[in-house]
Amino acid sequence: MDNKVMVFDHPLIQHKIALLRQTGTTSKDFRELVKEVGLLMGFEVTRDLPLEPVEIETPICKTTVNMLSGEDLAIIPILRAGLGFVDGMLELVPNAKVGHVGLYRDPDTHEPVEYYCKLPEDIDKRRIVVVDPMLATGGSAAAAIDLIKQKGGKNICFMCLIAAPEGIEALTKAHPDVDVFIGAKDECLNENAYIVPGLGDAGDRLFGTK
Repeated sequence: MDNKVMVFDHPLIQHKIALLRQTGTTSKDFRELVKEVGLLMGFEVTRDLPLEPVEIETPICKTTVNMLSGEDLAIIPILRAGLGFVDGMLELVPNAKVGHVGLYRDPDTHEPVEYYCKLPEDIDKRRIVVVDPMLATGGSAAAAIDLIKQKGGKNICFMCLIAAPEGIEALTKAHPDVDVFIGAKDECLNENAYIVPGLGDAGDRLFGTK
């Protein structure tokens, strides 16, 4: 299956990402902006959720309406920066379950190292949205999705703020069945595997640790 790669062109998303890039944006504002962008992107990410007809009664009469069918979403942030997306997504789908995948990038090899993985028990029945602000080399995203698939996850997509072409290529090659939703596509990676122009370390900026 060929995956879909969608780069958003919505003016509100682009404006908020521009604010996120600025060095003067405080951690408080950074967190709020990531939440807002996550909510805006979530509308498109959830566009193909299945619906089923349900009979209800309005104050006027009985009628048939469309409501979500089956289980809700599972939102899986890649720790720690992925946590910034969770609140915005939960505003859209309050019944979503949240799992966590913990990975860090080895500073020398730039390869992902797993240290935590906790997913909903019914992960195989849910539409899964893996979230992480940055898609740089693609290694962490691909490794997180590997773990989720090993535990039964099937219907998976990936959502990020900013992606480098190298990361997009690596992720789509590793997981051709996973759709990728991107707030902004940047130029390249530098010698330290950081996205250029990027916005720095998203985790540090979210949590004020640098």
